[in-house]
This record gives sequence, C-alpha cells and structure tokens, in this order.
Amino acid sequence: MHEQSEDGIPGAPNPGGVSLTDGIRALLEDGQTLVEAELGYQQARVAYAWSRGKGVVALLGLAVFFAFFTLVALVVGLLLALAPLVGAWGSLGVVGVGLGLLAVLCFVTAVSRFRKARAAILGKGATP
Repeated sequence: MHEQSEDGIPGAPNPGGVSLTDGIRALLEDGQTLVEAELGYQQARVAYAWSRGKGVVALLGLAVFFAFFTLVALVVGLLLALAPLVGAWGSLGVVGVGLGLLAVLCFVTAVSRFRKARAAILGKGATP
C-alpha cells in the first residue's frame, strides 16, 4: 500500500510532516508581510519627500521674491542713471520701451515653444 501525505495525496513525500496547505499558508503570510513592509517603506519615502519639498518650495518662493526686488532695484537704478542724460521722461520712455521689448520677446518665445510642444504631443508636423 502507498504512503499518503497529510494532504491525502497517495505516494507524495511528506518530509518533516509539513503539508502543502501549511506551505501555502506560510507563503501567503510572507507575501502579506512583504506587501505591508513595502507599503510602510513607500509611505516613509513620501513623508520624507513631502517634508523636504516644503522647504524647497519655501526657498523657491524666497528666490522669486528676491529676484523680483532685484529687478525693481535695477529698473529704478537705470531710471536714475539715465535721467541726467535724457531727462526724467526720456529715461522713463527708454526703460519702458526696453522692458516692453523684453516682455514681447519672452511672450513670442513662450508661444513658439508652446506650439512646438503641442505639435510634438499631437504628432503634427513631425519630420521623418
């Protein structure tokens, strides 16, 4: 007569008395432990990134703040430097036209880049 394992499978070896269901149960528990550990790890990563990200956003805000006031100081300085040469209204006109041209240049460049990006995303105008 054949020897039966604890699973009731005739002729199946049963070393150490560990059944197939016990092995599957242990495997599922290990998988659950692995998933829980991975979730904990990912949550820790997100928490760390969030805490660091808040500091980065604050520093970027300060950088924009200081850059804005640096530009204001440069504009005022340019107005004061040009006033003796071309008068108060002349310096205001020169600086105003210069800033307007820079604004138009930035706008045209932004629109051009947007159109190129849109064309690339939509697949229009692709060159072989």
